[in-house]
Amino acid sequence: MSPQAGWILQEEVVPRLRAAIPRSVRGVGSEDTEELVQDSIAIAAKMLHSAEAAGKTVTSGNIVFYTVQSMKSGRRANGASNSDALGTATQLNGRSTINSLEETVAEDENGNEIFQIHDVLSQDQEDPAVKAARKMDWESFLSGLNQREMAVIKYLLMGRNMGEVAVMFKVCLSTIQACKNGLAARILDYMGPDILKEIRKLPGWKNSLNASRERLACRYERLRN
Repeated sequence: MSPQAGWILQEEVVPRLRAAIPRSVRGVGSEDTEELVQDSIAIAAKMLHSAEAAGKTVTSGNIVFYTVQSMKSGRRANGASNSDALGTATQLNGRSTINSLEETVAEDENGNEIFQIHDVLSQDQEDPAVKAARKMDWESFLSGLNQREMAVIKYLLMGRNMGEVAVMFKVCLSTIQACKNGLAARILDYMGPDILKEIRKLPGWKNSLNASRERLACRYERLRN
């Protein structure tokens, strides 16, 4: 884009778009006015560049008019797909709809408990790939233990007394306790010092969902104010 076209875009096209877009273009889903204005500026810049490259002469009024029409039809700076389920044009044409995860899907007879879409879809389990990887690491760790250490881990998982392990291997309880402490240190060294945090934190996909909700809530508050 030449300096002259850039000047036209900045001084003549952008002010008109900032005035026209909020009145003429309806946002879809979570789109806000500022996003629509930014998209329209990007589309107008592409139009100016294409016209200049083709050697055509256009006015700022032409650019603004066709940019607004493109935005109203669902075109955005990142494309105008009519098959993408999340695409603006697809939703404007009624080919897909987006429902909020906060929509109510059911409630009990007394109305005291309400179930929303995210309650139906979400679960607190970890990603299967993470669980599988951790299982492989655990099996690899267990393969290097002797019978006494395996017994200590087995009885710990069963919630049984370590004295039973001491009796089984005919050693004193302090020996089994030392074995238990040594296993704890080896597990931390093998799995990493953050293993306890990793197994207790929320799944990554749920963190992303919570962040999206907070972002949309902040956007909604800005629009209200």
